[in-house]
Amino acid sequence: MARPAAEARNSCLTVSVKQAKALIYHNPGEPKDVLSLHSHSISPPHSDLVTAKLLAAPLNPADINTIQGTYPSQPAFTTSLSTTQPAAVPGNEGVAVVSAAGSGATSTSGIQKADWLIMKAPGIGTWRTALQAPSSHFLKLGEQDREGITPTQAATVSVNPCTAWAMLRGWTGSGAIPPDSNRGEGLKPGEWFVQNGANSGVGRAAIQLARQWGAKSINMVRSRPGGDQETAKLKQELHALGADVVLTEDEANAKGFSDRINAEVLNNGRDKIKLALNCVGGKSALNQGKILAPGSTQVTYGAMAKQPLSVPAGMLIFRDLRFAGFWVSKWAENNASEKMRAVREVLGLIREGKFRDVPMNEIQWDWGTEEGVLRDAVQGTLEGFKGGKGIFVFGET
Repeated sequence: MARPAAEARNSCLTVSVKQAKALIYHNPGEPKDVLSLHSHSISPPHSDLVTAKLLAAPLNPADINTIQGTYPSQPAFTTSLSTTQPAAVPGNEGVAVVSAAGSGATSTSGIQKADWLIMKAPGIGTWRTALQAPSSHFLKLGEQDREGITPTQAATVSVNPCTAWAMLRGWTGSGAIPPDSNRGEGLKPGEWFVQNGANSGVGRAAIQLARQWGAKSINMVRSRPGGDQETAKLKQELHALGADVVLTEDEANAKGFSDRINAEVLNNGRDKIKLALNCVGGKSALNQGKILAPGSTQVTYGAMAKQPLSVPAGMLIFRDLRFAGFWVSKWAENNASEKMRAVREVLGLIREGKFRDVPMNEIQWDWGTEEGVLRDAVQGTLEGFKGGKGIFVFGET
């Protein structure tokens, strides 16, 4: 009797890996100019090494910035993949299934064949069919963690949702915002926060987590290129996720914005906005500051507008606003247990149907997929107003 397709595929995924393909680059530049597909062999793992086949790996903005050479954290360029020149593999996030593990990996980390792994910290390089690395580079998803979870859901849980989770919980940089009488250890039930880039992966995650925790959100988005109808559709989509208020950047730029929010949203000032999440910068960030309560905090985790954050002295002197940054890469590196706590909470919400995936554009990667298809998919992420997050989904590799 023939085995069911799913069983056959799972068996295929956990067979020993001897060959792999990876997108690599030798020098920083535009993806279309520097990425190439490289084949290499993989030796059986020994000691604490783990060999794993990738199931899915997303294409995040930080990955593109890394290839371009503009991201603060850069990978090591080596000849470990038997390249003639030193090369690096992009991709900071993904999920892989263990095909083989050295005895040390099993004894120290409990990692064994068929386990699912996510990346403990960025820089490992996930845009490849298979990888081999020390067990300390991974976080294991146990059977309970991955029950009812798809590879694309597991592959996208450790960056955007964890960023939202950590900032709403009160983390900045690689440490925590010092607690005070207003904030405690993060947003409390009933408290408000404001965010721009609300349609992003982090924005959508923040909306849903806040709703689960009883907090309320004001969400700023760009007007859609299709006009008012398309913008209204986006607003409805975010409301369906749990957003309390959704407005455009144009509305935030309008005269009387802060008075309108105070009267229509904040109960004539009786409610307060305690936290702002900023991934845009420029005027959008300044508009957030106008509606924050005295003593509140704006956390910057991105700069999509590529404009500086100019803070009027009055916001610092008379309203005592705090301005901080957050870098999920450093946070994850220094707080592995907190990251795993966030991952498990989000996966649990997904399993219960209380957390929706971001829209995704799946890019199928099989052994025979051509280099140009993969390179064009990466380059395509630079286009504005995309319909979904790009993600490599690995098939027969």
